[in-house]
Amino acid sequence: MTSTSHPHLTEPDRPRWKTLAFTVPSGRRRVASVRFGPESRRDPLLPQLIRNGLLDEGQQCVQVRLNAADAANPAARALLDAEAGTALRLHRALDDTEYTALFPRIVGYELDAAEPFLLYAAPRGTAIARTHVMSATDQRVLTRDLMLALCLLDSQELVLRGISPATVLWDGASVQLWGLEGAARTGGPRTRWGRAPYCSPEQRRGEGLVDPRDAVWSAAQVLYQLVTGRPGPGDRAPTDLGEHRVLAETLRGAFAPLAADRPTPAQLLDLLAPGAARRVTLTVPADETRAHREAFEQALRLKQQAPVTHQEPRTPAGRGSDGQVLCPYCLENIQLDLASLFVTDSRMQYKPLDVSTIGNPLRRQDVMRGAVQKCTADRDFPEHFIPVPYLTYGRPLTVAMVGQSSTGKSHLLTQMIAEITDGGLEPFGLKWQSVNPEQHARFVRERVQPLRNGKVLDHTGALGLDGFARFVESLLITDAHGQVRPVAFFDLGGEDLVRTDAALRFLLGIDALIFVVDPALALPLPHLDHARERWGVEVNRDGDLAFGTVLDRLPKNGPYLDVAAAMVLGKADLLRFQPPVDRWLGRAPATSLDPERMREESRDVYGLLRQHAGPAWLRPFDAIRRCTLHVASATGGQEDQGRYPAGAGPRRVLEPLLALLALHGMVEVPGGAEAFAVGEAPAFEAVPSGRAGRTGGAVGTVRETK
Repeated sequence: MTSTSHPHLTEPDRPRWKTLAFTVPSGRRRVASVRFGPESRRDPLLPQLIRNGLLDEGQQCVQVRLNAADAANPAARALLDAEAGTALRLHRALDDTEYTALFPRIVGYELDAAEPFLLYAAPRGTAIARTHVMSATDQRVLTRDLMLALCLLDSQELVLRGISPATVLWDGASVQLWGLEGAARTGGPRTRWGRAPYCSPEQRRGEGLVDPRDAVWSAAQVLYQLVTGRPGPGDRAPTDLGEHRVLAETLRGAFAPLAADRPTPAQLLDLLAPGAARRVTLTVPADETRAHREAFEQALRLKQQAPVTHQEPRTPAGRGSDGQVLCPYCLENIQLDLASLFVTDSRMQYKPLDVSTIGNPLRRQDVMRGAVQKCTADRDFPEHFIPVPYLTYGRPLTVAMVGQSSTGKSHLLTQMIAEITDGGLEPFGLKWQSVNPEQHARFVRERVQPLRNGKVLDHTGALGLDGFARFVESLLITDAHGQVRPVAFFDLGGEDLVRTDAALRFLLGIDALIFVVDPALALPLPHLDHARERWGVEVNRDGDLAFGTVLDRLPKNGPYLDVAAAMVLGKADLLRFQPPVDRWLGRAPATSLDPERMREESRDVYGLLRQHAGPAWLRPFDAIRRCTLHVASATGGQEDQGRYPAGAGPRRVLEPLLALLALHGMVEVPGGAEAFAVGEAPAFEAVPSGRAGRTGGAVGTVRETK
């Protein structure tokens, strides 16, 4: 055997070389031959499998992976994703520094495959669970290295929750800290993780928020086990702590039951190595986004200072004096005509409905809810029918998705509507109802269910205006005050927009726009090259043609367009390890709208696009006064052979719509809709429930183009 052979493999059992394609930390793709040894569970309670490997150039590695059965579980994939995100974050921060050896070194990853995996360089050292004797000098060095590692994690707003004698490796000179699968973001809600006595009492109960001092407890328990050869108590300091000088001198406060009573990693590190904590802060890479954040704030200040054009408002619940609304198909004005109503029969054919023969008012109302009206406003347009509730609850709020056909708009809108029907609006005081039960059931059957089952959707072929505005779905939304309003969703393929009267009339009446940014087209980041190659697209520094076409057609009165808008960095799962997307994409769904949090997300997305994509991609934000920015993923991962391996798991798809509803006064926000839009000072002052969105720049200050 050579020095790079695996001693536990005999020649007859030696596996064959296999070809493996993966992404390296720089973002580039690599194809390598690799040979793996036997595999085992890393932890009996966790799904990840682990095995040693040998890359073709002789580099020893360790593969952490999920088999196909476990990978079908979104929770298992989330664990592997969290581990990869932590490893890549540490690589970006510490590569080429003296601290890089304190953590596992990631070699590559492939996370969207049917059997996702990570590759690490071979571990350095032996788990201290196997170490029985260590000198006091080595104990002090090990303690220092552990606190140094915790400080470095703290600088990245990360906490390792699973530190134990099995995850702390020692090579006789320094520590290597494994267990990255247990990383959690500082300030997030604690969840139960780890085993006593190594997980802190609060973590074991899943109480409160993740704190760097959770890891201090774990490290102290590991050191106590190392020194005494036995585990400590799981809820208090060991009674014999004073008998062990190294522990008593440095870690007495680390065993406090509450995190608030423990010292921080930096305090303990400075006790062991004065000045070391400050050197850690100097090692962390400088913030490269400051200039872009300042540019965002300056853009908001200009919007705040710009004169507001007071255009004639359209009351949300009211129609025109003649009761007309815009047909979502032909985009002509129509009104309720009781002589033109139809219902479907058992063969799904339309038959006329005469409501005058229905004497019972409740039955008439129920029948009309399922009825449709034939639209004859444009006799040259193909035959089409409008649900009656769409015509009876006032002027609909029209929401249009804007972007090229490759941006994933259909998947995003499908998941957005699916989240609504799953009750996603209820925490915000909103309720929903289908405009037409039959049409909604068909939408769920043909769009929502296949996507949730992991099928890639075909492009929408709905009836629309010359390929420009395609009606997708409509819902009745009831706000916290009982006001009902139809909300209609459209898909704008702005590349093909021509200056027709109907198209211009549609844009004159549009209420809200969602501009979907495709990261593969916008961001020249190396780790997106593989996606671009698969899809046959290139980076376009000139921005999305659909954005410019629609913006150029919108009515303008003053320095800014006065339509509510949201920009969405879609397919964000492609960027889930890229700052600042990694900060937002993994967050739990919001249950209330926090103006400050919304502004932070907008600032982060603005900075990312400004830094990497260029000004053309920010044109909607620059042109529209009331515009928020978001990250979202309709599927949570990329397709593999026409399917999403773990199903399509949406992330943050509802936030853009919630922002638009807030801008139109349908969701109450502190400070009102106007302050929510441009970040004025009142946006960050709490208001009593029932007043927000009703006074001082909420519904009354929503300006819409007639």
